[in-house]
Amino acid sequence: MTDDVFHLTPLDVRRYEFPAALRGYDRARVDAFRNQVADEMDRLTRQIQDLENKAKGFHEQLRAFRERDKALNDALISAQQLRTDIKEQAEKESDLIIRQAQADADRIIDVARSEARRITADLESLERSRNAYLLQLRSLTERQLAEIQAAHELSFLPKAAPQEVRSPTNNSDPAAQHAPANATPIWLKSLVQE
Repeated sequence: MTDDVFHLTPLDVRRYEFPAALRGYDRARVDAFRNQVADEMDRLTRQIQDLENKAKGFHEQLRAFRERDKALNDALISAQQLRTDIKEQAEKESDLIIRQAQADADRIIDVARSEARRITADLESLERSRNAYLLQLRSLTERQLAEIQAAHELSFLPKAAPQEVRSPTNNSDPAAQHAPANATPIWLKSLVQE
């Protein structure tokens, strides 16, 4: 008989009454055996119940482990995705920073070149102004020297008498006080030679 058809409990075994028959079995021994069978069935039923409880616990643990495993796998996938996203974001940010730095560097170089061109133009302008000033000063000095020489030639003073020629920068120079009248002061010669 299978378990699906025949269900027997320890109580069924204890209550079962065997009919009396002529030349039947020893009643006391049958009752003792029946009690033994019932006790064994009790023990087996408790053991089955314990095993079923343990199996249920193991199934619960297995379900919990599977849920944890699924959660860990999901977390791992999320972490990998997050790592990929962070890496892509970091690459984009680094590219942006490099582009901004390059643009800033180009702008600074352009400003520096523009400033260098302006300074060069200013220097060239100053050099032209200096040269024009020196030319004007030379021209003026040469005119004044010519006028001094012309005035000296037209002078009514005898040529033998020395005249004082004083430097505008140093009136107390003894060499300049005793210089001949037709002598050109050194400071004037240096201006003319430029």
